[in-house]
Amino acid sequence: MTHTGLVARVLIDSPLPQLDHLFDYGIPAELVGQVAAGVRVKVPFRSGGRVVDAYVIEVFDPRAPRGVVDFEADGAYRGALSELDSVVSTAVVLTPDVWKLARRLADRAAGNASDIIRLAVPPRQVRVEKAWLAAMSEPVETAIPAPSPVLIALATPAFVGYPTGRLDTAIVERHRVAVAAIPELTQLEDGTSIGRWAKTFAELAVATLGTGQSAILCVPDFRDQDQVQAALAQLAPDLPLSRVDARQPNPDRYRAFLACLESAPRIILGNRSAVYAPAHDLGLIALWDDGDPLYTEQLSPYVNTRDAALVRQQDADCALVLLGHSRSVETQRLVELGYVSEVSPAADRHPRIIPTDFQSEPDQQARAARIPSAAWQAAREALQHGPVLVQVASPGYAPMLACQSCKKAARCTHCQGPLGLKSASSVPSCRWCGALAAGWTCLHCEGTKLRVVTLGTGRTAEELGRAFPGARVIVADGEHTVQTIGPQPALIIATRGAEPLPTGGYRAILILDGERMLARESLRVGEDCLRWWANAAALAAPGAPVLLTGVGGALARALNSWRPDTFAASELADRRQLRFPPAVRVASVTGTAADVDAALADLAAVAGLDVLGPVDTEPPLVRAVVRFGYARGDEVAHALKAAVVRNAARRRKPKSGSFQPAPTLKVRFDDPELL
Repeated sequence: MTHTGLVARVLIDSPLPQLDHLFDYGIPAELVGQVAAGVRVKVPFRSGGRVVDAYVIEVFDPRAPRGVVDFEADGAYRGALSELDSVVSTAVVLTPDVWKLARRLADRAAGNASDIIRLAVPPRQVRVEKAWLAAMSEPVETAIPAPSPVLIALATPAFVGYPTGRLDTAIVERHRVAVAAIPELTQLEDGTSIGRWAKTFAELAVATLGTGQSAILCVPDFRDQDQVQAALAQLAPDLPLSRVDARQPNPDRYRAFLACLESAPRIILGNRSAVYAPAHDLGLIALWDDGDPLYTEQLSPYVNTRDAALVRQQDADCALVLLGHSRSVETQRLVELGYVSEVSPAADRHPRIIPTDFQSEPDQQARAARIPSAAWQAAREALQHGPVLVQVASPGYAPMLACQSCKKAARCTHCQGPLGLKSASSVPSCRWCGALAAGWTCLHCEGTKLRVVTLGTGRTAEELGRAFPGARVIVADGEHTVQTIGPQPALIIATRGAEPLPTGGYRAILILDGERMLARESLRVGEDCLRWWANAAALAAPGAPVLLTGVGGALARALNSWRPDTFAASELADRRQLRFPPAVRVASVTGTAADVDAALADLAAVAGLDVLGPVDTEPPLVRAVVRFGYARGDEVAHALKAAVVRNAARRRKPKSGSFQPAPTLKVRFDDPELL
């Protein structure tokens, strides 16, 4: 141990599960004063002069005799310690609350804390950090004074459209609430329109700053961020705001992150990673549309933003707001448990939804048409007054083709991927590998002719352009980004989630391909469709018709009455009977048959588990699904993490000189598409 007697307990930045714990290093005399909890350091690791990155979690004095090689109850190593190699920067980038959150979430998902920290702390930008450290070292009197919380509160309007004091009380008393968004547009000073939900988000953030605390606002994508930022610019343009967005250039993103580290209240706006942002005296975490799949992290340990927000709300003892036009089944479960309370608008206002299945149509062919006659008529009349939205299921021209003879789906002869058309004159090609199918032959009947099965935005725009000659047609999808449109008449063909914001609202909305959207194999398909349709319907002008085609039953009734909570409650009741998420938690265990069996054997001591499988996935791998109650989550995660560590440790080089097979065991908790 170094003669200073001080010890730095660090977390090594490594994806290896066997390194997901703290290591003790001595602090050399030349680094005393630079090493503090939360700074980046480099430490020697193993042999050969290898140096790795790490974060300092704690600095302490063990106050113990040297030369004793043991571990005490506090976990400190009592033997001779290696010393830190260097301090990367004196900037404290890992705050204690973010470290605590990362550790809790990693333990809950049987993952590594360092994987969570990579989402919370952006890559270092040296010039930006040096400029920030220099600015922070300036005398306090040269800094611009922050606005008084009292003045902010006086300049803040009440929450428009909600019961007086309801949301104010939720913020001040740190409640957890599920808020039903008002489904309408509001106009900004420059004449453009944004969703009313975005203004409510801005009001929540400003009210939180009025109490002298910070607010974290999470939204799914950049379109939603732009709406909230526009609302904040109108409501309180001078308040400190940091936008944390993966689309930003690295210097801008790191600059915004460093601003969040400052000891002053701030509004933090971003996508799913914003929930990990450091915040001074956190007072609010708000999520817009928490059921959106964009909140599902695609990197290990795959933590959903809603789950991270629930854990952080407990740690920070702050308010939590889940705002949306529809309600996820996960939120419905929290409401029924009494963990989250409900807040509805003061007045029951919602779009005029017309499911075409509820209308009588004497002509059988007209009933089977993609666009029923009632929808044609509504679109024709609305085009005389303003824009009309047509929501379709898929982008592209004809995303799916089939054999003309046997009607089987057309598959690529190279990779068995689906064939599609990019335009009317293009050669059919594979949507997976891109291979052209010029000389395609059906594997089932040896037919050579193809037929169009599904119509995308391109083909729909082409057909509607012919049906409405002279009308301006605009395509908005993943390849054609259109965020706003004016009040002039136009046909907008958009995929779900890509609908442009219209000035004054759409004069009519046609929701097509409902049956195709519902045909997706997913446990969440019903609530996803209801969320897509409700978000589109909220863009309608007051009194404008919203026509839902080809869908009836409970989904159509829930949208027609604007009661998504009743559908969520029905879905949750069904899942409780079937023991499906979120009534229970699930974890998938994937690996070789021997590895999966060994992991499942570790779970034998945990009571109340259901194990489904194992079943073959991609040979030689198999997968088993474990279902368990929320109370057993810690036990299951601990056992599976031990299995992952044991499996990963096999990669070490044995004394014989030959390597063991690479580890294959993979564990994922709460996969939304597992069942």
